[in-house]
Amino acid sequence: MRAWGRISALLGYSFVGTLLLLSGWHVQAATIEGARLWPAPDHTRLVFDMSGPIKYTWFALKNPERIVIDIETSRLKAEFNRLPLDNTPIKRIRSATKSDRTLRLVLDLSQSVEVKDFTLAPNQQYGHRLVIDLVYEKLAANPSNKSPSKSSTSPPVQNQTQPSPDTQSKATLIQAPDGERNIIIAIDAGHGGDDPGAKGPAGTHEKDVVLKIARYLHDQLGKERGFEPFLVRTGDYYIGLRKRTQIARKKRADLFISVHADAFRSPQPRGSSVYALSQRGATSETARWLAASENRADLIGGVEGLLSLDDKDETLAGVLLDLTMTATLSDSLNVGSQVLKSIGRINKLHKSDVEQAGFVVLKSPDIPSILVETGFISNPQEERRLRTASYQRKMADSIGTGVKKYFYSNPPPNTLLATEKKRNAFRTYVIVRGDTLSEIARRHRVDMGELRRVNKLKDDQIQVGQVLQIPTS
Repeated sequence: MRAWGRISALLGYSFVGTLLLLSGWHVQAATIEGARLWPAPDHTRLVFDMSGPIKYTWFALKNPERIVIDIETSRLKAEFNRLPLDNTPIKRIRSATKSDRTLRLVLDLSQSVEVKDFTLAPNQQYGHRLVIDLVYEKLAANPSNKSPSKSSTSPPVQNQTQPSPDTQSKATLIQAPDGERNIIIAIDAGHGGDDPGAKGPAGTHEKDVVLKIARYLHDQLGKERGFEPFLVRTGDYYIGLRKRTQIARKKRADLFISVHADAFRSPQPRGSSVYALSQRGATSETARWLAASENRADLIGGVEGLLSLDDKDETLAGVLLDLTMTATLSDSLNVGSQVLKSIGRINKLHKSDVEQAGFVVLKSPDIPSILVETGFISNPQEERRLRTASYQRKMADSIGTGVKKYFYSNPPPNTLLATEKKRNAFRTYVIVRGDTLSEIARRHRVDMGELRRVNKLKDDQIQVGQVLQIPTS
């Protein structure tokens, strides 16, 4: 009897525990703590910050266009009515809890989209996340998005960042004559959107600083004869690493520049660095390209290359790609050296030579590519400098000066600069700190008046990074 009593007690405790577990679903339920929205030219990213891991499904409905997301055993704490829906295909976000305690979210859309979804585990900055990417070729006009959506929930959206305007900088490009194309420069501001990059002691986000530097660099190069820059990332949104290089290839770029700000676990390191692809990284990338069938038909050789791998056998394709990669890596190191030397005039260098690493954004086999670490945002002094517009312009000017020096000496074929160099119509000189117009004229043995006339100078005022044309006679 005593044994049976103990068994009955155990069964009773188990039953009560089961009841508590069933009735206590809300204790274990995941909660949507916040939501963030990141509009980009070809997609909108919607991120839900969750209190824990979730199980979910989604499906699409037509007439009208809707995306329905069902999250099992979840609750809604965030408000959606403060999300900025301008420049997105989302007209409204609705929510309801079903009888089985599933939280249903409905995205009312202004157009059809492709949906890409995934979850992310916690990292140093965020907890569990559900990411919904709405992909489209072009955003349709959505006048109803001028006012926020309505939703009957309580706490505000957390960690929300207002998107930056999705426009290129306003520099007026100097067009090249017919048959003499400009040199195309892809300027890539690192990170973006829900990837803020490194964070400084004062809270400065890398993604914001490097976008400003990239815009200044775009403006500077856009004013130079023979150059045509474009921004890979034009606002505060994230672009995948591979897609960044794909954008550069689609635009037939002659150079890819990725702008970043370094960070370290201690605040002591400081200085700027320039990276090119490592030989090991180049070797592994060659193998990746050869293995991926969708890349076999890609053009190799940049804007002038009409060489395709789709009709070559494996051995020949490997040799051709290896030769292209070797030439591209050499060009990357050479342009990187000029940029590093130019940056060294305004900031301490972390390393005196171009460093090499296997960064994904440097792995274009046909486009010379460099990654510029403008400074250590984790260093309080460098963070303060990187936050100021004046230093951002200085950094952009120094990067641009190095780029111009390289291409004036090594212009790609069929470009305006290559044609002018071949004609030997003039030499070019990029002004450095300490130069005066009279000293430049004396050094190159040209008349001051002629130097002013050729460069359309009203007086003797010049500035660092400015390019002068030096008469050859």
